[in-house]
Amino acid sequence: MGGPLAGVRVVELAGIGPSPFCAMVLADLGADVVRVDRASAVRGGDPEAPPADVLNRSRRSIGVDLKTDAGRAVVLRLVGEADALIEGFRPGVTERLGLGPAECHEVNPALVYGRMTGWGQDGPLAARAGHDINYVALSGTLSMIGRADQPPVPPINLVGDFGGGGMLLAVGVLAGVIEARQSGVGQVIDAAMVDGSALLAAMMYSFRAMGMWSGGRGGNMLDTGAHFYEVYETADGKWVALGGIEPQFYEEMLERLEIDPTTLPPQHDRTQWPAAKATIAERVRTKTRAQWEEAFVGSDACFAPVLEPEEAALHPHNVARETFVTVADVVQPAPAPRFSRTPSDRPTPPSHAGANTRDVLADAGFSDAEIDELFDSGAIR
Repeated sequence: MGGPLAGVRVVELAGIGPSPFCAMVLADLGADVVRVDRASAVRGGDPEAPPADVLNRSRRSIGVDLKTDAGRAVVLRLVGEADALIEGFRPGVTERLGLGPAECHEVNPALVYGRMTGWGQDGPLAARAGHDINYVALSGTLSMIGRADQPPVPPINLVGDFGGGGMLLAVGVLAGVIEARQSGVGQVIDAAMVDGSALLAAMMYSFRAMGMWSGGRGGNMLDTGAHFYEVYETADGKWVALGGIEPQFYEEMLERLEIDPTTLPPQHDRTQWPAAKATIAERVRTKTRAQWEEAFVGSDACFAPVLEPEEAALHPHNVARETFVTVADVVQPAPAPRFSRTPSDRPTPPSHAGANTRDVLADAGFSDAEIDELFDSGAIR
């Protein structure tokens, strides 16, 4: 793989949600990531018809029975040559499997051991089940998302699983690898979605401290309280997003909307935001989304159409930047960010569970006889 992480080796204990997202990000950036799937998940599959799970792209898969001594030994042998391991089980699971930090650091003292959980490795809730919605609720973040006089709105699972989870783990693993290359000693990364989703809300905590976030949910500048930072329905039942915060952008926004600014109250008079919002909503409903796109062409008014996913992939700006790519007939986001000297390769399709077992082990120095014996014993599939 090309990319800035070329040469970095990662072992991924297969999971769901944030941990495979972290592995995908690292693989997108060029790391050689080997996904260790459960042997029971190996069911064959046509290589010409890869799975559609984008989170598993750009890496190889081996099937291992982690409940066998031989299977654990296979993983530890891979760990011995790796820069990092990532896992997303509940606290204590990998220890019970014999693949916890102690066992892994015994074979590779410089290993960065990345752990992804919802509640964290310790604390009163550490062992409890949960999902994204629970973690962002406990962090205080969910309470801030939604409209006035309406329940909090779960932001699908972007804030907990991915932004505050998988991305946080990726940052932690990369920081750990950099430090380990200086010190020669690895460490454990405890990435928790409660912590990460709280971290994502840092600016809102600043706003609260400065008295800029005091209107309750849906009553502040960035949470649909303000008329100049809102989505509005168009004549054809579609939507546009307006974000004219700065005075010059706000002025241009009103100009493009053909609204006389003297008919509106001062921009930051919160008591008048609902009335101003009603005025803009009425105006936006007079034209279709396409007509508003035309009206805002070349404008700095902070305007954008609200696109459906299939529309986003076809928008001229996204096409020009190749923000989306099609891999094995699946439209998906391209690797990001961009690197000037060490660009990432185009993603490769996800592998079926266990599809690369023999090749991965051969590359790791296992002999044909060792591999055949492991297959015969059922330790690998």
